[in-house]
Amino acid sequence: MTSAAQTQNKTAVVTGASTGIGEATVRTLAADGWKVFAVARRAERLEALAAETGAVPFAADVTSDDDVAALLAAVADTGGAGTLINIAGGARGADTIANASTEDWEWMYQVNVLGTMKITRAFLPMLRATGEGTVLNLTSTAGLSAYEGGAGYNAAKFAQHAMTNALRLEEVANNVRVIEVAPGLVQTEEFALNRLGDKDAAAKVYAGVEKPLTAADVADVVKYAVSLPHHINLDHITVRPVAQAANHKLIRKEN
Repeated sequence: MTSAAQTQNKTAVVTGASTGIGEATVRTLAADGWKVFAVARRAERLEALAAETGAVPFAADVTSDDDVAALLAAVADTGGAGTLINIAGGARGADTIANASTEDWEWMYQVNVLGTMKITRAFLPMLRATGEGTVLNLTSTAGLSAYEGGAGYNAAKFAQHAMTNALRLEEVANNVRVIEVAPGLVQTEEFALNRLGDKDAAAKVYAGVEKPLTAADVADVVKYAVSLPHHINLDHITVRPVAQAANHKLIRKEN
């Protein structure tokens, strides 16, 4: 492999990079010597992250065709990338289907499913051209098992899980490695707050749980998966805290 190809295959595009698992993944890869394009909507947070890590900030909305095209052009202009890590996503609301918010469901589908599709579709020619491209999609255990009050997020993440499986089948002939990482309970700055819209309600999600996963924990798993020799494909990784044996089985200690 040439030096240029080695550089390209240790260059990653990470979406959802302004917070949580995406931000932690940028930090983890950059500390390991990767060149990282940190992508998110909030430019000011990306600039701060870039100053700390040396990542290349790029403000973009993954659901916008124009933004995705601009990102692709910017990455291509600097020599390309061999790894795409789709972390942008999220949940909104915890309503039953009987009380479902159409707006929340549409947002979750746009970001988790269509956003992942649009950026992956755009970058596939570049990933194929490296000869050893990698796509890693961060999904969720919500995409593996449904639960009450989670139908909208379940539906979006089940769709993203299915899309990841289809992509692996479609791209194997192009030697594109496709990985799925599905975290369980992860305590981050914004996920539960954005979902529930209330600090007290968000805090209750993690109350009494001994050592929930952190964003850095998941970022370590992501780094491991994309850093393995390319012929090794970790098709699917489910990662949970020990206290969470399943979506419905979470041990909380009483105060």
